[in-house]
Amino acid sequence: MGKISQTIRGYIWWMYPRGSVHYDIMVTLILAFIFLAPLGINFRDKPQPRPPRQTEVLVKPEGNGFVYTVDASAVSPGSDYQMREELLRVIEPVAGEVHIDRFDAVRDDKHKIIAYKVWGRR
Repeated sequence: MGKISQTIRGYIWWMYPRGSVHYDIMVTLILAFIFLAPLGINFRDKPQPRPPRQTEVLVKPEGNGFVYTVDASAVSPGSDYQMREELLRVIEPVAGEVHIDRFDAVRDDKHKIIAYKVWGRR
């Protein structure tokens, strides 16, 4: 039992010299884990879903802040809080951290919402 525990301790503390059989075994085990583990292990680190297309955000300075115009297709309608969160999700990658003062819907001739104007400051 002493020889086996000494060998395992050598693997854990990486005590074998480069080019030895035990060193090659450790490197092989590491490479096998890197290339074979994704097939059998679920790490639950899925990438965050991105919007299907990049949305355009128009930014204009106004007073002490900015007016951001966001396409209506980039946000999902909801409560005031949900709308602010959705608008921040679209604006912040472009402008950095923003505090929304207010927002209004921009409508076309048929009263369909085509965009949102967002007044905000950094």
